[in-house]
Amino acid sequence: MTDDSRKHDDDTAAPILTEPAEPAAPAELDDDDDFLPRRELLAQINQAIVDQDAARLEELLEPMHGADIADIIERLTPAQRRVFLDLYSIEIDGEILSEIDEAVRDQVIDALPPEVLAEAVREMDSDDVVDLVEDMDEGERQEILAALDESDRAAVQQSLTYPEYSAGRLMQSEVVTGPEHWTAGEAIDYLRRHEDDLPEQFYHIILVDPRHQPIGYVTLGRLLSSGRDVPLRDLAEDSFRTISATADESDVAYVFNQYHLISAPVVDDADRLVGVITIDDAMSVLDEEHEEDILRLAGVGDESSISDTVLETVRQRVPWLGANIFTALLAAAVIALFEDSIARIVALAVLMPIVTSIGGNAGTQTLTVVVRGLATKSLTAANMWRIVMREATVGVVNGATFGAIIAAVAWIWFRDPALAGVIGAAMIINLTVAAVGGILVPLALDKLGADPALASPTFVTTLTDVIGFFAFLGLATVVLL
Repeated sequence: MTDDSRKHDDDTAAPILTEPAEPAAPAELDDDDDFLPRRELLAQINQAIVDQDAARLEELLEPMHGADIADIIERLTPAQRRVFLDLYSIEIDGEILSEIDEAVRDQVIDALPPEVLAEAVREMDSDDVVDLVEDMDEGERQEILAALDESDRAAVQQSLTYPEYSAGRLMQSEVVTGPEHWTAGEAIDYLRRHEDDLPEQFYHIILVDPRHQPIGYVTLGRLLSSGRDVPLRDLAEDSFRTISATADESDVAYVFNQYHLISAPVVDDADRLVGVITIDDAMSVLDEEHEEDILRLAGVGDESSISDTVLETVRQRVPWLGANIFTALLAAAVIALFEDSIARIVALAVLMPIVTSIGGNAGTQTLTVVVRGLATKSLTAANMWRIVMREATVGVVNGATFGAIIAAVAWIWFRDPALAGVIGAAMIINLTVAAVGGILVPLALDKLGADPALASPTFVTTLTDVIGFFAFLGLATVVLL
């Protein structure tokens, strides 16, 4: 770390941790929530950083899980983070480093002494190292890889040859294998003799043939509960499945979730075993997919994070706000077509936001369900038209229900039964269109290869605004004028 990077901004004395969000050791837990640390613990960590008390900071963080320390690092401002890392960098290990969000990981890596970074990298599984280096430039990547043993470095480099967001990038190369003719006793003896060579976490012994192709696996539970003379082939699990190294990671997450897998072997084009994916990595992907869908539906970018700077946040959100300008202009153009009608019947200007607002919400409801169905593969060509008809029916029913309610309000408010009938009919039309559009738009985008979560909200909102205004103002012009 350079001297400049150790300088502290004026805001380093500002409060750092203001909300309890990180789990701590059992002795530090609040009585009213088993997963939140005491506020005083967070205040003490904050004070240790402000006082630049490295010994006190280490004492407070020592009982905490690496993921919780990573959360603390992420929540600091850049200036505060520099102070924290200046005090605590020698304690950053592989567990903490692998848990830190990508948005702040580069700053952490730059602040770590080379020997600390090298040791942390050596502690990480190969899949975590791949995640660490895959977005680095070549120079930085080679510095990280140089810290690894030759075999570990080769495994990471092999994973980097596979496409981004593929199973090959997600897998770890540390695998426990054995021939199917082994007995349970022979397998246990092997594990004991090679204790130092085993992965830190593994769930199966993968059975391979002479060509190193996986043909089954045995859970550790069945292995340990069986007699020593039982062949491994007789203990193999029915859930055995292999995953291609080029498979998309979203498909990997689906397979794990669908078939309740704990781990699965990864094979190359020749069906040879090249690695294994464990449930924690698959569920991380599933969680990321869910998070990305939510962020995309909100139009804030799939990489948005609370640790982002103002500039990064603006850059992610501006494109979608800019796109909404054009959709708003289109809706305004529809309103302009009925300018004379609005001028003659002022009540139209009062009521027309109701039609588009409820229609937009109805479209978003359907859209959210459909995008989730596409992501989980529960919405398929086999049930697509049944779902379309269901949503259309729901749109008609909701339109009639809320159309009747709004019509009654309009009748009481403006004492005009014709106006009440117009807005009631417009509600039925728009909510039906919203429901159908909410399913057809993402389906069409998915067929075209576009991301339905990213592009659908803009199209559906535009559809409900344009149809809502046109239906209400058009019916009003024909019926009332």
